[in-house]
Amino acid sequence: MARKIFIAATGQNSGKTTTSLSLMHMAMKKYGKVGFIKPIGPKPAEYDGLIADKDAVLIARVFGLEDDLSLMSPFVLHPGDTKRVLDGDLSREQILYRIAEAIDKLARKNDFLIIEGAGHTGVGSVIGCSNARIARLAAAPVMMVTGGGLGNVVDAACMNMALFEKEQVPVKSILVNKILPEKRERTLRYLDLAFAPTGVDVLGGFNYQPILANPTLRRIAGVLDIELHCSEEEAQRIVHNVQIGAASTQRVAGLLKESTLLIVNSSRDELLVTLANLYKLPEYSDKLAGIIIPGVGPISAITQRIIENSGIPYMRAGRTSTTVFEIVKEDVSKVVAEDTEKIDLIKELAEQRLDFDEIDQLLD
Repeated sequence: MARKIFIAATGQNSGKTTTSLSLMHMAMKKYGKVGFIKPIGPKPAEYDGLIADKDAVLIARVFGLEDDLSLMSPFVLHPGDTKRVLDGDLSREQILYRIAEAIDKLARKNDFLIIEGAGHTGVGSVIGCSNARIARLAAAPVMMVTGGGLGNVVDAACMNMALFEKEQVPVKSILVNKILPEKRERTLRYLDLAFAPTGVDVLGGFNYQPILANPTLRRIAGVLDIELHCSEEEAQRIVHNVQIGAASTQRVAGLLKESTLLIVNSSRDELLVTLANLYKLPEYSDKLAGIIIPGVGPISAITQRIIENSGIPYMRAGRTSTTVFEIVKEDVSKVVAEDTEKIDLIKELAEQRLDFDEIDQLLD
């Protein structure tokens, strides 16, 4: 039977999936067979004819585990499932049985099994499958992933640990992610002091990395559900800044920051042409990531031709500039299998930041 670890979190977007990717990479260096499961899948995705959680699909594709995907995502939460459970049309016991069976099968065929929770500890409680309940079902010790900081980390971790304590599941460690590099040593020292009475080990995770926190052009196109016109290499470019090109052409060009994605209305021919030409200049290669062109009006034929000939990545969105900006800014970047640049960086950082032997020993 496999050694198991349950990856919990104090909330969404704390780096849980990045942690799972990192642990998969490190565990495969030590164990012959490493498995992964996302028991409750709140983010359905279709892959090769199968509906599974997006994170399970990501792990399966990155590590060549596609044959196990049905086990890796045993229960995907679809719209209306919560009401079906409450109405008695879908049994809580049936869901738990399906999850327990998948965990058991994966534990038998692997040497190490990573179980990734969903959201904070209480997520899934309404259907009788909270993270804490599943961790108990799996008999898996817990690593809790948090964001950076001090007081907010302690408060959030203690609140989430209470539910694991109720289910009598041991929280072995807290992995702190998104640490500001200049505050790393001090932050970890004070967190050690704060958690010393609990006996929970504090582990330093990743520093804050804009390349991980910010979206790729492909990600943005996916969020907006529009076509991205660029090469495969350019699609992986990380966008660090998003701006609306509402000022004069000269002013917009002067305000460009590192790897900026500009939102420029289809009526701004002069600005679109200028940006297309600037993209070809070496001094602007780091500043201009691409353009989104909203608006229902057509782009003039000559402007369209100049854009295409310049090679600048572009997307056409049939929405207002403000709507596009709000959608992009509200989205939190998620890693997808095509983001090979990010995935390679995660693996590299994992080898620098994570002591897998230390984590493994805490599971005893």
